[in-house]
Amino acid sequence: MRGLWRGLLLACALLASLVPFKLNAAPVNTPLYPEMPAPAAAPADPPGLVALGRQLFFDTRLSEPRGTSCASCHAPAQAFSGNHGSRIGVALGGRPASLGTRNTPSVLYLRYTPPRFFYQDDDALAPIPFGGFFWDGRANTLVEQVQGPLFNPLEMNNRDAGQLARKLQQAYALDMRVQFGAAIFQRPAQTTEAAGRALEAFLRSDEMTPFSSRYDDYIRGRVKLSTAEMRGLRLFKDPDKGNCASCHKFNDSSSNPARSLFTDFGYDAVAVPRNRRIAENRNPKFYDVGLCKTAAQLQWPDSSQWCGYFKTPSLRNVAVRENYMHNGVFSELRDAVAFYATRATKPGDWYKSGVKFDDVPPAYRENININSVPYNRREGSKPALSDSDVDDLVAFLKTLTDAAYVRQQAGSVGK
Repeated sequence: MRGLWRGLLLACALLASLVPFKLNAAPVNTPLYPEMPAPAAAPADPPGLVALGRQLFFDTRLSEPRGTSCASCHAPAQAFSGNHGSRIGVALGGRPASLGTRNTPSVLYLRYTPPRFFYQDDDALAPIPFGGFFWDGRANTLVEQVQGPLFNPLEMNNRDAGQLARKLQQAYALDMRVQFGAAIFQRPAQTTEAAGRALEAFLRSDEMTPFSSRYDDYIRGRVKLSTAEMRGLRLFKDPDKGNCASCHKFNDSSSNPARSLFTDFGYDAVAVPRNRRIAENRNPKFYDVGLCKTAAQLQWPDSSQWCGYFKTPSLRNVAVRENYMHNGVFSELRDAVAFYATRATKPGDWYKSGVKFDDVPPAYRENININSVPYNRREGSKPALSDSDVDDLVAFLKTLTDAAYVRQQAGSVGK
């Protein structure tokens, strides 16, 4: 009965995050994080609204200066991820030499991400956060999330709502009046929020939720995985080996692919190495502290306990990404997997500075996860995963690539 109750609660939370958006609606939250049920089906957005959102997503006129669209960083050929031509692991913005500090995640499957909430299970000492958008959870809804890059000076660089509203009125006056009413351009804040609603409709459309990978065909009973892929699947689930499924939740016993989102929507402090190609990181006092900045803004108790925590991304289409981790420090999927496997046992392989957890402020290094498998081993001891295990895990992760991006995956091998 307890599991059923938890399942119903999360289904309700997910449904709440997917219902049609009202311009003046308050964000919806849920107090619990149950086990992963089949997420509620999204109510269908009007086709015209989805089409408008798609146009906005690919429109290069909406940046300042013009020339950068949402799709510039979330490239369709790379499963809607990418860094706009940057080769340092973080995205190039709309202005020349304007570079961010974080790697661009894929925006596929966002329809299932719930708003922020806390949950305390039987083993936790205190409630822990889940949900929200961006690496640091600072946006509570998808509408908030899509507006962020439009005004970020390191991204699309619009000065304010008035500037963006004028662009929208020039390019989309008729379409926006059809979708939102004749008065939609009377207030710039209302106009930009409506644009966010249209982008949300596109991002949660079926086009952005394909479920067409070999893994999806496997759980539907249509194909078999190779021997190496099956070994990787077992390692992924094994709590004493990869232990990946403890955060990247999935259910391979269900034929419903929505049960396998490969994330728990939570946060973890894994302490990836510092990406010294990022300009801000040349300052030894600069650190991206992640979730604790959001926690402080929201006035969570003891917000500093979340310094070093970043969102657990979905692993769907992970093999076609340009870079890995929140700071884009790795450009090879195998390196990302190997880091998890040997961070504890061979830290010198990863922290070239000679300082463990060098991208986390010294005051917060006690926040780093050193208790979960495979992080809980002593330096110099045998890793939980061998080199061949890492290869098998990579083989399994490649089965998560949707059909449209398989060719790109093949082209990225050995890049």
